[in-house]
Amino acid sequence: MAKHSYLRDGRAPVPVDPRVSEQMSRIRSRNTGPERVLRKLLSTAGIKGYRLNYAKAPGKPDIAFVGRKVAVFVHGCFWHCCPHCQPPRPKTHKDFWEEKLDRNVQRDQRNERELRKAGWRVVTVWECRLKKAPGAVLRRVERALSAGHLHG
Repeated sequence: MAKHSYLRDGRAPVPVDPRVSEQMSRIRSRNTGPERVLRKLLSTAGIKGYRLNYAKAPGKPDIAFVGRKVAVFVHGCFWHCCPHCQPPRPKTHKDFWEEKLDRNVQRDQRNERELRKAGWRVVTVWECRLKKAPGAVLRRVERALSAGHLHG
């Protein structure tokens, strides 16, 4: 097994198991598997005209239909504390993880509030829901997009 050295910035505790460090280093914040699945669903349904990680909207939505003011966040169940499947939190470095995951949830809520205040419709897509019922997720996005046509 090749030995890897990871640049540690001091924000996270050093994992007890070096395999954890290697695994964590592969986690992406953009272009995640669930995001790619949703984009494939949108493409198959003929839905186009969105921007990725749109920086001009609060929270940089993963998918933003700018003209229609629809923001879509694709949340990983662990990182965003899914209310549906309620993934367990890590048992090691408990304080660190409690604080980090709670901050993520608070940031998500703040971003959604700011977007709604700015007139955006917000769709939160959960990783587990996308796996279990992709058609239902697609219909939620379609409904948010068609709601703009009714008022606009």
